[in-house]
Amino acid sequence: MNPRKTPAAAPLTAALALALAVTAHAETAADQAVNLDRLTVVGNGQKAQESAGSAAYLDAETLEKHDYRDIQRILRQVNGVYAVDEEGYGLRPNIGIRGSGTDRNSRITVMEDGVLIAPAAYAAPAAYYFPTAARMNAVEVRKGSSTIRTGPRTTGGAINLISTPIPQQTSGLVDFAYGTDQTMQAHAWAGGSTDNIGWLLETAQQQTDGFKRLDNGGDTGYTLEDYLGKFRINTGSDARYYQSLELKLGKVEQDSDETYLGLTDADFRATPNRRYAGSQQDNIKTDHEQVELRHYIAFSDALDLTTVAYRNEFSRNWYKLNDVRNSADTGWQSISGILANPAANAEQYAWLTGADSSRIAQGALRVRNNNREYYSKGVQSVLGWTLDAGGAQHAFEFSVRYHEDQEDRYQSDDRYMMQNGTMVLASRGAPGSQDNRIGDAKAISVYLQDEIRTGNWIVTPGLRYESIDLTQTRYSTATGDRSAPVSVQKHSVSELMPGVGVTYLINDSLNVFASAHRGFNPPGPGSDVDPEESVNVEAGLRWNAGAMNAEFAGFWNDYSNLVGTCTASTGGNCDIGDQFAGGKARVRGIEASFGYTAGLGNGLRLPLRAGYTWTDAEFRSSFASSFEEWGTVESGAPLPYLPEHAFNVQVGLESERWRVNLAGNYIDDMATSAQAGARRTESAFVVDLSAGYRLTDSAEVFARVENLTDEVWIASLRPAGARPGMPRQTYVGVRVKF
Repeated sequence: MNPRKTPAAAPLTAALALALAVTAHAETAADQAVNLDRLTVVGNGQKAQESAGSAAYLDAETLEKHDYRDIQRILRQVNGVYAVDEEGYGLRPNIGIRGSGTDRNSRITVMEDGVLIAPAAYAAPAAYYFPTAARMNAVEVRKGSSTIRTGPRTTGGAINLISTPIPQQTSGLVDFAYGTDQTMQAHAWAGGSTDNIGWLLETAQQQTDGFKRLDNGGDTGYTLEDYLGKFRINTGSDARYYQSLELKLGKVEQDSDETYLGLTDADFRATPNRRYAGSQQDNIKTDHEQVELRHYIAFSDALDLTTVAYRNEFSRNWYKLNDVRNSADTGWQSISGILANPAANAEQYAWLTGADSSRIAQGALRVRNNNREYYSKGVQSVLGWTLDAGGAQHAFEFSVRYHEDQEDRYQSDDRYMMQNGTMVLASRGAPGSQDNRIGDAKAISVYLQDEIRTGNWIVTPGLRYESIDLTQTRYSTATGDRSAPVSVQKHSVSELMPGVGVTYLINDSLNVFASAHRGFNPPGPGSDVDPEESVNVEAGLRWNAGAMNAEFAGFWNDYSNLVGTCTASTGGNCDIGDQFAGGKARVRGIEASFGYTAGLGNGLRLPLRAGYTWTDAEFRSSFASSFEEWGTVESGAPLPYLPEHAFNVQVGLESERWRVNLAGNYIDDMATSAQAGARRTESAFVVDLSAGYRLTDSAEVFARVENLTDEVWIASLRPAGARPGMPRQTYVGVRVKF
């Protein structure tokens, strides 16, 4: 059934904003709630400076400086993190760390408030959900040294998004912006604490008509509604055992008129923001719900326990053009194949662009109901114990997590004819007739880590263990029935991951660090490939002298068995979910950053920051693969969709009442496959401008321009055809804090 978009609630109305504002007392809450649990990957900026590996902590002030709503723009500020654009808004990001790969976020560990947030982090990590960046209070990134405390995917690193905490004082925020393409973005929260109770209510609302122009008219934008509530009770500070219990409830609905169908090269050059008529039915609806219950108890100043129980449910149906009937009416041609060679597929290309297809009476365009449901649930406890022994300070952490998740595919295909530029339904597919299967995962994770401080040394040894049971159950696509399975495949995998990191504090401003860890990526349900394994090594130095800081790091990730996974977002042309062994591979690189804030007098500051990442990633095996991104691979071939160079520079001029900030990102071109002579995306230097003026201590007006120079480039050639980067977007808004 075609899930066309129904009218959604408009972004946050003035009435709701007023209600939230009135709820909060007019008292500035510059202070934020103290983070009492251990489910973080960095903790704060100071800990990032002493970590036994490269790490980044982007705090609320940093995030507010550019007012980004796109997680990919946020993460491009961090060295060693790669982001490949797809639809321009960052709703379905493609993020990798240190050469891990950038297909969705399937090869890194992504968390919100320390809890796995992918709809099925073990069974189907490439699913289309990512937390709303607008409501995040901080973003943590940890690279090779994240192995011990986070998992299951540890070859690259981990990202932890920290949501707005319950404030210590009654306070609130209302943030509203309006911009190009009728875009509206709103974010508001209100909350407070007493001696024994805390609460927070929050919403983010977004809506746009979209920047792409559909042949014959139609929407290409999205609406998003995000609601969150937190409620906490706690003992008094004088209790023998301080305890807190926090409930977190969240719901996110998204409705996007988005497609996998890009453009031919010629059409991109002529009109880069065009959308073909063949994508007019494409639409994705998603619904995400989360429940978390978090408990903290301090048995003493040296011993505490954090426990979180969680459940996430996610449903989605991306109704999108999948393929086109061939000229002989005997089979199907992929949309990526048509756009790669439109001359050889002239009739199919004509149908995509609006030509009549009525000679294929059953319908020449096949649109797939990618109907899937997911859940993840589990419980994790982390015990922290500090003590002095043997002339050293020890900070032990011992954690156990039990986790279950599932992906349920119940998909069908509909067929359409193109008539007068309009797609007309020709036949409806029976539910479950295209794909009818369930993938399940159950996992136990355990880690033990000790941070040892003695003299100027910080040594952090640790050990992580993952034990995973995977099941794939297939049912009949002929009947769509689920009374009895057609096949059941089960397998188990376990991995022991040791690691150690060392930091030497040369003085208060300078330290050096090094780490070595075992990397691991588990296979998926129904897969017959071995787990992906690597050895991750890094070394570097940091210098922080107040107004000036710098960091230099080198990394080397040696894969003994690289694994590729077939997803629709990689271009398809394979059985979705199949995995492929890629043999040995090597990723090495250099990360360098420099920051300086100059005081110009009269309250003026000039902040400057620059970051650079060089990455050299190649296969160390020769083989032939049916995986589209690999193909026929010769040893030394580059890993696809990984940039060699990435550069970020930021400069600003700030006073107590106003600020102007420029950010520039160099996006390098990338090979789209490992085959010799493979096509490449295009490089670009994208400049963003933001400015703000404080009307009062609590009210600010702001503006931002993303892609200031209106750079045009091919950001990606997957899943099908050329896809543009976001053109220039301009926003103006107001932010009020209470």
